[in-house]
Amino acid sequence: MNKINVSIGDFLKNAGIVGLKYLLDDLYAEEEVDYGITNDGQAIWMSREFVKNTNWTKLYFERFIERYEVLLSYQKVLNKINNILEKINEERGKSIDYKDDLKFINQKLLSNSYQTGFETIKQKIESAEIYEQLKTDKLKENMEIEKLHIRLLELKKFLEQPLCKETFSMKDIIYNYINRFWDGKSFLNRNYAKKDMREVFDIDFSEPLRKYAAIQKDKKIKDICIDCNEGIKTNEKISITFMKDSADDLKRKRSTFWNCKEDAYLCPMCAFIYSLVPLGFTLIGDTFVFINQNQSIGELWRANSRNNKFNRDSERAENEKYVSWIAKTINLILKEKTRELGNIQIITRKKDENARYTFNTIGKDILIILKDEKIKEDLNKLSKYPSVKIGKDWWNIHEDVVLNILRYYNQYTIINKLLKMAMEGENVLSRAEIVYNIQLRTNLLHKENNNKNIGGKLMNRYALRDEGYKLRNALLEAKGSNDDMCIRGTIYQLLNALSVGNVEHFLEVVMRVYCSTRFQIPNQFIEFLKDRNTFIEYGYAFLLGLKGSHYEKKEEKLND
Repeated sequence: MNKINVSIGDFLKNAGIVGLKYLLDDLYAEEEVDYGITNDGQAIWMSREFVKNTNWTKLYFERFIERYEVLLSYQKVLNKINNILEKINEERGKSIDYKDDLKFINQKLLSNSYQTGFETIKQKIESAEIYEQLKTDKLKENMEIEKLHIRLLELKKFLEQPLCKETFSMKDIIYNYINRFWDGKSFLNRNYAKKDMREVFDIDFSEPLRKYAAIQKDKKIKDICIDCNEGIKTNEKISITFMKDSADDLKRKRSTFWNCKEDAYLCPMCAFIYSLVPLGFTLIGDTFVFINQNQSIGELWRANSRNNKFNRDSERAENEKYVSWIAKTINLILKEKTRELGNIQIITRKKDENARYTFNTIGKDILIILKDEKIKEDLNKLSKYPSVKIGKDWWNIHEDVVLNILRYYNQYTIINKLLKMAMEGENVLSRAEIVYNIQLRTNLLHKENNNKNIGGKLMNRYALRDEGYKLRNALLEAKGSNDDMCIRGTIYQLLNALSVGNVEHFLEVVMRVYCSTRFQIPNQFIEFLKDRNTFIEYGYAFLLGLKGSHYEKKEEKLND
C-alpha cells in the first residue's frame, strides 16, 4: 500500500489533523497527488513517497513561528528596540524615558530559556559577542544617547539573523504554547534542554516518521498502535505519555494494564500528528479553542479554518479583548445549508500552565438560539464593549453571556449585577438591557417552535418596561428631581425581590409605589402570578424602565 491513512479520532487526534492541514497548505502540497481525503470522508491520506521526502522538522518550526509570531516576546523585544530607535532619531537632545522598555528588553533576552538557546547556536551565528556583552553590561536608561543608539542597532542586527529568530521564537513557543499540550519529549525533555531543538525534534518525531513511511509492514508484527491499530515494530513504538492529561506515567504505574504489561504506544505517524495538536487549537484571548466538528475531515477543517479575517483579528495581540469565538461556529453552521444541524463539541484550555481541558457540547437548541438574527445582533453590540472595570479587575460581560448560553444558564445574575452597578453610577445600563434582550429572546425561542410566534410575547414584556418608565417620570416629577437617587431604595427592594423570586414582596412594593401616584397598576402585573420564569421576565422589564433604560438618550461612556 503506497498511502498512509490518518483517520478521525478523539479531539486531540482531530486537533492534530487540523494542524497537519496547515502544514500541507503552507507546503503547497498537491492535493490528490501528495495527499487527499478518503471517499468516506473519515480519513486523510498521504503518499508514502511524499512523507519520506518531506522535511517535517523545518516545516514544523516555520509554521509554529508564523502562527504565533505576533504574540512572542522575541517580536515584542524587536518592536521596543525599533520604537526606541525611532524616538532617538526624532527627538535627539530631548529627555526621553526608556526605562520600562529597556527593562523589558534585558529581562526577556536574558531569560534562562533564551540563554540556553543562545548556547546551542553561538558557534553558528555572527556577532555572538553582542549577546555576550548584554549579559555583562545590560542596557541602561542613563547611558549616553549615542552609545545606547549604537548598542540597540547592533542588538537589532544580531536578533534579526534567521537562526536567532528561529531559536528565540521557538523558545517562546515551546514554553508558552506547546508545553500546554505535551511535555517531556524532544525539545521538552529536560535532558535535551541544551541541545539543538531541530536536531532533537528530528530524532524523536521526523526521522521515525520518514522511516515508517519508507518500509512496508510485515503482517507478522504483533504490536499495534493504540490509536490507528496499524502494526508497529519494537523500535518504532512511541509512548503516548508525552501528551498531557492523556495517560498516567506508565513507567511508574502499570497496574492499569492487563498483566501489568504496558501497551499504550503510538506509531510514528500518530505520534507526529499528536505533536501538531498545539497548531490545531486557536488561541483567542487567553484561551485555546478547538471545535471538534468530526462528521468528516472536510467539516473538521472548515470548522477550525483560520483563512478568514475574523480569526486573524482575534489572534492579533495577547492582551486583546476576548472576541466571541462562538461566532466562528455560527458562520460554519450557516454555510452548511444541505445538512441538518447537529451537536458541536467545543474544547477549551486556558493558557495557564496548570489548566485542564473543558468540554462544551452545543446542542441543536443552542444552535437555533445562536443563529437567531436578533441575538447575533445583540451579541455583536456587546462584543464591541465587552468589559467593565470592578475595582482593579475587569469583568468580561460578553464572555459570561456567551458561556451562559452554551451551558444552559440564564443571564439574570448578570442583569441584576449590572442594574446594581448602574444604581452606583456606573455607565452600564445599556448593556443591562442588551443582556435582558438576549435572555428574553432565548426564553421565548425555547418555548416557541416558530420565531413568528414570539413577537406578541416580546411586546407584552416591553409594554411593561414602558409602564416602568412612566412611573419613573411621575415619581421624579413628584420629588422635583432629575436624579433617580430619590427612588434608589425602591429599585433596590425590587431587585432583591427579583433575585430571590419573591413575587409577594415585589408586588407589595409596586402597589405601595403606585398608590402614591395617579396611575393605575398595569394589567400586565397579572402575568406575574403565572410562574416564576414569567415573573422574572416581566419583573426585569419593569425595572429596566424604572431605571430609565432604552429611553435615556444620553450617550454612555463605555469602558473597553
